[in-house]
Amino acid sequence: MQLPRHCTAVLLALITATAASAQTPAPAAPEPGEATFEVFLRGAGAGRIVVHLTRTAAGWTISSTGRVGDLVTNRFELKYSPDWQPTDLRIEATQGQKQFQISTSFGVTTAINEITQNGTTSAKTDQVSARTVVLPNNFFAAYEALAVRLAGSEIGAEIPLYVAPTAEVKLTVVSITPESIRVPGTTIATRKYAVRIQNVGATVDATITIDGRSRFARLEMPAAGLSVVRNDLAGVSARTLTARNPTDSDVTIPGAGFNLAGTLTVPPGVGRLRHATIVLVAGSGPVDRDESVAGIPIFSQLAGALAERGFLVLRYDKRGVGQSGGRTETVTMQDYADDLIGIVKWLAKRDDVDPRRITVVGHSEGGSIGMLAGAKEKRIASLVLVATIGMTGADLVLEQQRHQLERMEISDADRQAKIDLQRKIQQAVITDKGWETVPPELRKQADTPWFRSLLMFDPARVMPDVKQPLLIVQGDLDTQVAPGNAEKLAELARARKKAGSVDVVHLPGINHLLVKATTGEVSEYSQLADKTIDPEIADRIAIWLKR
Repeated sequence: MQLPRHCTAVLLALITATAASAQTPAPAAPEPGEATFEVFLRGAGAGRIVVHLTRTAAGWTISSTGRVGDLVTNRFELKYSPDWQPTDLRIEATQGQKQFQISTSFGVTTAINEITQNGTTSAKTDQVSARTVVLPNNFFAAYEALAVRLAGSEIGAEIPLYVAPTAEVKLTVVSITPESIRVPGTTIATRKYAVRIQNVGATVDATITIDGRSRFARLEMPAAGLSVVRNDLAGVSARTLTARNPTDSDVTIPGAGFNLAGTLTVPPGVGRLRHATIVLVAGSGPVDRDESVAGIPIFSQLAGALAERGFLVLRYDKRGVGQSGGRTETVTMQDYADDLIGIVKWLAKRDDVDPRRITVVGHSEGGSIGMLAGAKEKRIASLVLVATIGMTGADLVLEQQRHQLERMEISDADRQAKIDLQRKIQQAVITDKGWETVPPELRKQADTPWFRSLLMFDPARVMPDVKQPLLIVQGDLDTQVAPGNAEKLAELARARKKAGSVDVVHLPGINHLLVKATTGEVSEYSQLADKTIDPEIADRIAIWLKR
């Protein structure tokens, strides 16, 4: 399923298997038709599926063909009655060189499965809830039925999911966020449902977006680095519209072979001046200029607050995201730093920018990107590192995984086995050796240039070349980048020779998303009542820069 990848997603294999039942409101009627979906794993294209939703007097039929990785779907057909009671499932597919078939017939509370693989057929019967939603793993056309059920749900609703032919699990609706997505020629009104799926020993968070026709539009599963996006929303020109500031204006920044798209926020009520300027750099993952997570547009809020304090602020869509060009399959952290350097050079030529006062404010991985850029580009006058790691990327991933495992109800032996597997994965990513000890599906997730560059990133190696003054800002309820990272960064920065000053600010009660929280856990993000970043963050940055 994509932790918000504001630092990095922990590679955990979560197994689905627990029973549940639920009562849900009557679903809305969707609009039949065809849709094509693009599938991405950790930002890289992994496949495409074509989905058909049809309606007859007998009810609803969802059919699909396509490919996801080495899984080729020759036939997917899932039938529901008019009131969305499942009646029949047929799957014919090939994975690698192996063919398999699944045939499931549903009663009101039973699922009778026949599974054929390599010429051998086995049978299995499961008890299911009435009007369960059938959701076999990796067959994303089935989410059309879940979209219908979500359309008739409210916050707190529980929906049974049958992961055919395995078991039934429970989905809980955590939050519902209306969104508008701008695409060429029109704006699509959508609703994003943050959901929690109860698995054995753990919960898995995801977001599912549906459109006004009650059709499935997008799936994000952070822990798996998985995105499934309908093609009208998958283009680089598609962009979620969030809150804008009164003095926002959109800009295009020329790059090496592609353009980056961004938004400038200028201080209100000023004439033609050369402004002290701030560039906001977002964390990891497919993050747009507003850095929206769990309904919180972090960067649009921060840009507005800093502009009110007298700064010109630029935020931008990362390459391959929103309206920015470029591709992400081969991107590394240094590539993102080079993009940032190009932005700084572009700003330095503008009449409304003071080229001697350009500051980079990086959030989470954006802070590490800022360090890489600052080590090479003298036009960057100062750096603000917000929730930024002070350890290697490899150590960070292990620390994040330990934290997640501590919250799971599993044995010490299972916990240690997952940690050992994670170490094997990381060693294989770094050295390109030992892949034979790693499950193939995990290699597909981990073996990317970006993940390799993250694991190998070491602030201790970069910091000696960073000559700029530094402000380090850390929320003390951050569970993705623990507060101790701020002290580690400060220690490295103060050991530099002939470098600028170093200041550290700790913010009690603030989580990784820069808002007030109770626990700071990732699982709490979608439940936060206050969607406003703490104003002290902009205050501290402005005071430090003006000083």
